[in-house]
Amino acid sequence: MIPGEMTLRGWRALYRGAVPALDPACHAAIERSAAAVAAIIAKGAPVYGINTGFGKLANVHIPPDDLATLQRNIVLSHSAGAGAPMPVPVARLMMALKLASLAQGASGVRLETVRMLEALLAKGLTPVVPCQGSVGASGDLAPLAHMSATMIGVGEMIVDGRIVPAAQALADAGLRPLSLGAKEGLALLNGTQFSTAYALAGLFEIETLFQSALVTGALSTDAARGSDAPFDPRIHRLRRHRGQIDTADALRGLMAGSAIRASHLTGDERVQDPYCLRCQPQVMGAVLDLLRQAAATLETEANGVTDNPLVFAETGEALSGGNFHAEPVAFAADTIALAICEIGSLAERRIAMLVDPALSGLPAFLTPRPGLNSGFMIPQVTAAALVSENKQRAYPASVDSIPTSANQEDHVSMAAHGARRLMDMADNAGTVIAIELLAAAQGCDFRRPLASSTPLEAVRTLLRREVPHLDEDRALHPDQQAATRLIRSGAVAEAAGLDRLPTLCP
Repeated sequence: MIPGEMTLRGWRALYRGAVPALDPACHAAIERSAAAVAAIIAKGAPVYGINTGFGKLANVHIPPDDLATLQRNIVLSHSAGAGAPMPVPVARLMMALKLASLAQGASGVRLETVRMLEALLAKGLTPVVPCQGSVGASGDLAPLAHMSATMIGVGEMIVDGRIVPAAQALADAGLRPLSLGAKEGLALLNGTQFSTAYALAGLFEIETLFQSALVTGALSTDAARGSDAPFDPRIHRLRRHRGQIDTADALRGLMAGSAIRASHLTGDERVQDPYCLRCQPQVMGAVLDLLRQAAATLETEANGVTDNPLVFAETGEALSGGNFHAEPVAFAADTIALAICEIGSLAERRIAMLVDPALSGLPAFLTPRPGLNSGFMIPQVTAAALVSENKQRAYPASVDSIPTSANQEDHVSMAAHGARRLMDMADNAGTVIAIELLAAAQGCDFRRPLASSTPLEAVRTLLRREVPHLDEDRALHPDQQAATRLIRSGAVAEAAGLDRLPTLCP
């Protein structure tokens, strides 16, 4: 890991389980920064966060003998989160983000403190961090305090799936609890790493869902004997949006060579397909552009330093600013939430189209004997429920603010819960896309002996290994779970060919 230079692909690898290791070349900058803090203390003049109180108490000067206690106290007093623990992959990503920030030599921490965080990641020790309690400025204080507390032996850690007291986990791993030096508690607590970790995790999950939804959208188009003419590149070049062009290219490639499509190039009375089929490039292309914009913001944020004050070793200064304010993350999370809504909304409309014989030309509710059997009637209802739930969750978090710290921190970003909701929204959207996969494959079954394209037939083969064709009614929840696993794991996108699909992490 080279601090400040990680790509989204690198952050995604860490989220998926890779273990970070710092480039030793950063050690010198860390040590210069710590030496600058020591020089500031020696001068005795009050400098926020180094020898003063915090927030509204910044005007209280702390004598040198109490500085270690000051840093321990801020960690303990700020460990006031609420709610369920962060998922381990997200918590580890948060730790890696904090590691990369501290390693840039602008936070005034000692090398041994950075090495402790690196060791926790290497040894699989994950702090138990309650997921509620941050307003996204002044940094993600409560969550990062819980993370930092474990480094001094307070709180709990997850080790091999078990919750263990932090002191015991450190001892078992051969580590000694840290004694925090001047500014180190504040440096560990201040920053946007909690919000950014959740936003990145949401982005990485949505990338897979977006790609899968393009595949299921193409399969639904074939199932409905829809046209691929709306995916003609000449249409999209005229409008010029990159996402729209890339999406149309992907859909056209997914359907190329389909015998179902070829079967009605002539003699089909329909002139135009419903918007859920015809406007896929326009809707999903806009989603892609939005996600790419959010991805660029989050890559910049992940590589930045969001501590306060920032230490500039070359001049010996510690400058107070506001890099901890997570407004960029809040905006990115809000736009990702909008994108998730539209992915699910369009997929649900295709499901509704497929179960309606007037629109699809398929048996009602995709069952050979409608009436005796209900077929896909209720899966469509489930999809509609999940889509509406996501709409309710998509209200922008960034438009809210509430003053904290006795009005010293009088405008906050609300990035933390704006980002945290994305995982649940991704779960909902993943299930909707899985239901579409089941419905589209069922629809294509009725087109036999005609086959779809090579990539779409590979997807159908993948699904049919797990879920058989629906002849008579059965409990569909297990089918939905199996299809959801294929969607969320990326197996559907891989079966169709990842090289055909747009990516957010080139």
